[in-house]
Amino acid sequence: MPLFSFEGKTPTVHPDAWIAPTATLIGDVTVEANASVWYGVVIRADFGAVVIRERANVQDNSVIHLAGGTCEVGPGATIGHLCVLHGGTIGADALIGNGAIVLDGAVVGARALVAAGSTVTPGTEVPGETVAFGTPAKKFAPLDGKTKVWVDHNAAIYTELARRHRDGIAPV
Repeated sequence: MPLFSFEGKTPTVHPDAWIAPTATLIGDVTVEANASVWYGVVIRADFGAVVIRERANVQDNSVIHLAGGTCEVGPGATIGHLCVLHGGTIGADALIGNGAIVLDGAVVGARALVAAGSTVTPGTEVPGETVAFGTPAKKFAPLDGKTKVWVDHNAAIYTELARRHRDGIAPV
């Protein structure tokens, strides 16, 4: 796995976390226990710190960067495939849908879901237990039905899948 120190800041990865061999972590990045960072992800923490909390997962080809301060992906949160997280805070067990963008200073509340393809603009607050959708994401609906099922189960699914990849992948 490519880990790079930048200006004296070196990524810290808990031994129980899983980082895909094609993910790249640069600078002041912390990945906690049972978190996973998937194939093609780039986390570049050269202007501030990025923290991926316990059981969180950052899925394939997503990018995390920030302009300063700290960007945090909360415990059990999911950053879906092809997402851009540029600063901001993602609450516990929140789910950022595929291709969504979350920008500087935005706060996504605990157990909230940002719909696929949506953009959460700078400084926007997405309340917990809601679904945010649109570009910009200004429409909020209660978290229920299938969206609630995704939020309820995604962290456990990806924790187990990361274990399977840790144990089961091999170069060919």
